[in-house]
Amino acid sequence: MADLTDGGAPILGEPLPLELGNTAYAVRGRPRDGLQTAEHLAAWLRNVRTRLEIRLTDADLLAVTDDDLASGRELRDAIRLLAVATAAGRSADPDAVETLNRHARQTPRWHELHLAPEPHVTVGTAGRPVPAVLAMIAEEAVHLFAGPPRLEVCACQGPGCVLHFVRDTPRREWCSPGCGNRARAARHYAKVRKP
Repeated sequence: MADLTDGGAPILGEPLPLELGNTAYAVRGRPRDGLQTAEHLAAWLRNVRTRLEIRLTDADLLAVTDDDLASGRELRDAIRLLAVATAAGRSADPDAVETLNRHARQTPRWHELHLAPEPHVTVGTAGRPVPAVLAMIAEEAVHLFAGPPRLEVCACQGPGCVLHFVRDTPRREWCSPGCGNRARAARHYAKVRKP
């Protein structure tokens, strides 16, 4: 697993649907794609797998296919469209909603009780683990954009940033402290440069 290179997409601790949406990001205002290859998707899944209900092994990650990549990018793009509309207070694109719903129903999943070593719950699936994880993320996005958290989905106000986050405090304006620092520096620079 150590030989998987990261796509460079930031991991900010946001809900998984927004984390996936944020794999389309910007560096110094230039758009970047953190899911250019199947290896990038595998690396992203590796980086978030401790937050997944469905267990992904190293073998599962090494078996990520170009079809998984296409599916992940399609889901990511639908989530981004929904996040942009939600943050702007606009109506959601019906095509993005249909894409999200189609992904949510892709792979059946269920909860199972296991008794050893202590009682615990695992998630079973009828399909391959990676498509099941993408379906699970789509389902989480359905709950995010349909429930009360949607009112707190925001676009980062950092200069050149295109990421989204769920506001956890009323004054939060940025996806990360780094964007906050850049925004404050830009404001300071603008004040100093005024004639």
